[in-house]
Amino acid sequence: MSPKDLLLALLVIVVWGLNFVVIKLGLHEMPPMLLGALRFLLAAFPAILFVRRPQVPLRWLLAYGLTISLGQFACLFYAMHVGMPAGLASLVLQSQAFFTLFFAALLLGERLRASNLLGLLVAAAGLALIGLQGGQAMTLAGFALTIGAAAMWALGNIVTRKLGRVNLVGLVVWGSLVPPLPFLGLSLWLEGPAAIESALRGFGVEALLVLAYLAFAATILGYGLWSRLLSRYPASQVAPFSLLVPVVGIGCAALLLGERLGALQLVGVALVMGGLLINVWGGKLLERLRLWRAQGAAGLE
Repeated sequence: MSPKDLLLALLVIVVWGLNFVVIKLGLHEMPPMLLGALRFLLAAFPAILFVRRPQVPLRWLLAYGLTISLGQFACLFYAMHVGMPAGLASLVLQSQAFFTLFFAALLLGERLRASNLLGLLVAAAGLALIGLQGGQAMTLAGFALTIGAAAMWALGNIVTRKLGRVNLVGLVVWGSLVPPLPFLGLSLWLEGPAAIESALRGFGVEALLVLAYLAFAATILGYGLWSRLLSRYPASQVAPFSLLVPVVGIGCAALLLGERLGALQLVGVALVMGGLLINVWGGKLLERLRLWRAQGAAGLE
């Protein structure tokens, strides 16, 4: 990877890691479902005037928007609203990698490797430890909703796989047309007209900056640069960078929000990261071990 593209990859990781702190700040300005509606409205307009619609059937565009956009962020925003810390949210959300493996095996018939199962078990143990230490640092409802967000992200990944090669930026921008109305309906139901009116009346510079970051930086810039990298390098070379997102997320949350993790949660964080590393590189390590063993056996003969 060229130095320029390496810097772009790190920029995406920083943008996506800081995204969780920005969401937390945004929830101080407006209720979660309204935040979701405005975020995707701003991500769609005016971008659809300049980005070509991806050549995919309408039903798959709707499926993408309802899973990876509406489902994921409705769960995530509400999770952080009811007590999920920003740093832990950035980590627990990465369990989408294992949900993706499960759904791909169930819905697409893909085969799970031994390294995938080992990584899943290690990460699951870490998630269990994180979930056990609730209290003031994290609510059980927030944790469960973040797991739900990861599952919805994974379903969106399955939709993307079914679509095959597609312009990712176009998919994100046009998929952003789907969530605003459902988000607004959820806001009217869960938060009520009075809360919506109050948030809009108090809409200020802080809320505008939050929405600009979520829509333009985290969504359009982030996915735009990520799709550029995926178009120039193998996915196996680009995907591991996403492991740095929770590192940035936890660090930014500690620095900017003063979030601190308990002892069990720190162990859980280490286990989840270890599980993700096994999932990404475990298969390659096992292949090398088999190769070395075969070469050693051939040498003895």
